[in-house]
Amino acid sequence: QAAAGKNWTRDQIPAPVELIAWRRAVPSPRYRVYISAGIHGDEPAGPLAALQLLRENHWPADAALWLCPCLNPSGFPLNRRENSGGIDLNRDYRHLQSAEVRAHVQWLQQQPDFDLVLCLHEDWESHGFYLYELNPGHRPSLAEGIIRAVAPVCPVDPSPVIEDRPAQNGIIRPVFNVMDRPQWPESLYLAGQNKTRLSYTFEAPSDFPMATRVAALVTAARTALQAL
Repeated sequence: QAAAGKNWTRDQIPAPVELIAWRRAVPSPRYRVYISAGIHGDEPAGPLAALQLLRENHWPADAALWLCPCLNPSGFPLNRRENSGGIDLNRDYRHLQSAEVRAHVQWLQQQPDFDLVLCLHEDWESHGFYLYELNPGHRPSLAEGIIRAVAPVCPVDPSPVIEDRPAQNGIIRPVFNVMDRPQWPESLYLAGQNKTRLSYTFEAPSDFPMATRVAALVTAARTALQAL
């Protein structure tokens, strides 16, 4: 309903559960942006942020958009990280054990490369908002601007180590070789397979109120889109 009448096209991705993607075309786009949420069913702020972005409908005029608002539709109503079969979908993009990820990858392969990827998440152990930046193309970073924009609406995690990785002011920049990783999250698949050269995973702190978490993710996404 939020997408109705706003130039979005609905894709039904064949899978055992209802997996929906949305595409928004513009004439002669300068940028192609992909946004996903809800791959972990116990992180509801991501799908709610995607819903708010759809309702607000403030998109760059020169950006074509792809949006997957809930990649784990069987785990989401169960409030569980994994899908209903017990698979963590965000670790399945190398071995493709789940029907959802196989269907999603097949759909992604039919889409063009993206200039920017945004993955909306939550972290139950974080002390504030933080993000991962994958930038194999060495493009100008958007990370510091995103952190500055989010800080007034949600505290930023100041920890020097987050998720066992060095962090600085809420920014993690992993050094990775995709083939060294036994399991691939969605963002690593997209960056490692050259579907994008710039990817951000946003992590809102799950212990904070829902409104704060959603505001953090919406602000981060808005800022990244505007920075293009």
